[in-house]
Amino acid sequence: MNALSSLSRLPEGAQTPLGADVYHGLTAPRKSLSPWLFYDAEGSRLFERITELDEYYLTRTERSILSREAEAILTAAGDERLRIIELGAGTATKTGLLLEAAVRRQGRVVYEPIDVSAAALEEATERIEEEIPGVTVLPRVADYTEGLRCDTEESGPDTPRERRMVLYIGSSIGNFDPDEAVQLLRDVREELSPGDCVLLGVDMVKPEAVLIPAYDDAQGVTAEFNRNVLRRINAELGADFDLDHFRHVARWNNSRSRIEMHLESMIEQQVSIAALDLEIGFRRGETIHTENSYKYTPTTVRKLLTNSGFVPAEQWHDDQMWFGVFLGIVA
Repeated sequence: MNALSSLSRLPEGAQTPLGADVYHGLTAPRKSLSPWLFYDAEGSRLFERITELDEYYLTRTERSILSREAEAILTAAGDERLRIIELGAGTATKTGLLLEAAVRRQGRVVYEPIDVSAAALEEATERIEEEIPGVTVLPRVADYTEGLRCDTEESGPDTPRERRMVLYIGSSIGNFDPDEAVQLLRDVREELSPGDCVLLGVDMVKPEAVLIPAYDDAQGVTAEFNRNVLRRINAELGADFDLDHFRHVARWNNSRSRIEMHLESMIEQQVSIAALDLEIGFRRGETIHTENSYKYTPTTVRKLLTNSGFVPAEQWHDDQMWFGVFLGIVA
């Protein structure tokens, strides 16, 4: 059977991005779902709660670095005017620190947030334009993993040259396997010109006793966030997952330097997914692998940038070296 005839035999529900991901992920020998499935409206709300938890150090630590080092970061990016592009911007709550510094530095700045959520971009645009005069927001609803596709600069005889700074903060690069992370950054690099740069926010390797609670908090918010992907499949694909029969599991995989999130079946069970015409069997203890979060060292971040075609430049850390912000320049 050739690939085309095989595709045509898939149920109609598997022709959508959601249906295709669920179909292929849950029929694989090792069941998995992609992290992007977390972020329906409820999942986005739950993630905002996660960022406020005591155990979840990532957001507040990165924010403290950006607050302290915003001026230094922009200076390290070069002397010319900057246009700031952000991948997976969401509501851009931390980005304002850099935008405020850019306005102080150059009077006005163009900001292009890219995200799959139109609602998040609308919220970010309204807040930034109200709170930071001097920022022109050009939101773009798109999946940045399919290509950056930089817009042409606002041009004219009196328009000063702008360098692009691409923000990829929030440790989002950690959701990709190392080869995928290199390819993603290579694709970004292909859209940039000499003097442009990328700013990465990266979570660093640290003791397991710190890592695990960040992904398995005492209040159970992360567990609810993880199980919400099953709730979404129930709602959008007509499945009958019983959320009480799956437990959230966070593991540290030392050999691969990553946190893994899983949903573990607590009983032997069958699940129907009506839109996909599927019956999926689960053994007791079998898991659905829902997310990876790779942790880096300064050496492995510099290697990532180099392999992606960037020249590693400056880096900034908190005092405990729990989180790092790294600048890579296009030579």
